[in-house]
Amino acid sequence: MKVNPQIFRMYDIRGIAGEDITPELAFALGKAYGTLLREKGGKVISVGRDVRHTSVDLEEGLIDGLRSVGVDVYEIGVVPTPVMYFSLFKWPVHGGIQVTASHNPREYNGFKINLGQDTVYGEGIQELRDRIEREVFLRTDERGKLERKDISGEYIEELVGGVRIERELRMALDTGNGTAGPLLTQILSEFPIKVEGIYLEPDGDFPNHLPDPTVEKYMQDLIALVKKGFDLGIGIDGDGDRIGAVDEKGTLLFGDKLLGIFAKQVLRDNPGAPIIFDVKCSQGLVEYIESLGGKPLMWKTGHSLLKAKLKEVGGPLAGEMSGHIFFKDRYYGYDDALYATLRLLEIMSESGKKLSELHGEIPFYYSTPEIRVGCPDDRKFEVVKELVEYFRSRYHVIDIDGARIQFEDGFGLVRASNTQPVLVLRFEAKTPERLEEIKKIIIDRLREYDEIDLSGV
Repeated sequence: MKVNPQIFRMYDIRGIAGEDITPELAFALGKAYGTLLREKGGKVISVGRDVRHTSVDLEEGLIDGLRSVGVDVYEIGVVPTPVMYFSLFKWPVHGGIQVTASHNPREYNGFKINLGQDTVYGEGIQELRDRIEREVFLRTDERGKLERKDISGEYIEELVGGVRIERELRMALDTGNGTAGPLLTQILSEFPIKVEGIYLEPDGDFPNHLPDPTVEKYMQDLIALVKKGFDLGIGIDGDGDRIGAVDEKGTLLFGDKLLGIFAKQVLRDNPGAPIIFDVKCSQGLVEYIESLGGKPLMWKTGHSLLKAKLKEVGGPLAGEMSGHIFFKDRYYGYDDALYATLRLLEIMSESGKKLSELHGEIPFYYSTPEIRVGCPDDRKFEVVKELVEYFRSRYHVIDIDGARIQFEDGFGLVRASNTQPVLVLRFEAKTPERLEEIKKIIIDRLREYDEIDLSGV
């Protein structure tokens, strides 16, 4: 089968629905994955989907492909991605697939794939692509069974029983018309939390804003609501695996600030443990983890990569700038924004502190949000490679994922996105003036490339 190789990304499969991501591709993916699963001795998987309109047909094609090679399927319906992950730890299944494109615009769709309890990424994704292209599928007359099965009750019970929240708090919530709204509000109703929500109703058109809690313009309605007298605001992405927060003053907190707050609690119970974070995170987080006696461990951006690193080093906590937070401490080690919400509320409850006080303990750097500039998929990685070589001759460069150019009082980052044809930029420094200087050093070099669209910078 002929496919667009660009949809087979580093840590999932993603593209435009109806063009590259079709029911025919989903069927072939089901056959390829199912064949691989059977070869490894597996036979049963969970399949969930997000709220996108194209997810129904894609899920149907996927399940048909899986069953055609003898795989039994539990169809768990429209659920946040972490609920599918939860099934991998609770049910006798050998893997799971979620039909989702997370925070991407409505025309996108894709698949997040697990084999056993581990995410399939990198070479594993390419192996599936190879099997699809060469049509290397199991030949069998056995047709797998299909059972529609609900897991939300077990999930709610686990989350409610896993935290202690005894302080009354007022919380604003924006789930961006993604999958998390109904489930999270049901969970929060078990605690003394007064919730006022916006855009909680699942709607695959995403009529209010794209469900991405790390983009400031999408969080403006939540910020305005919080300023009316709430203790905090929580934003959740489209498939429920990323979190953003707003403090009582209306300040938007990205993943690194949240990770710092979580690290303090986790290191209290796990002294000296490694805390893993991605290359986009603040130098202030590094300093804070060290001050708490933890071991800061910088790693590549990408939910699959961080999850694998967390398992490899046996740490209790990992997270990234984009709001993926992975708790192995008291949980299963996958990214779950609903669970992270409860852990944040628990910390606020037990500390008695305001959210602004909690993140105020982390050393402050002036920083830009993520800046995304257009760069073609077939050029972005090569451009970054050239930038690493250029800056390495002038500054200290960390190149585990892109080019993080380190200065004594800040950094500049350029890395290729694994989900869109863009370069991701981020800058930080001790003063606003120095921030502009560092930004200019990097941007001036990027202007040498005609294929980079800097019109929005």
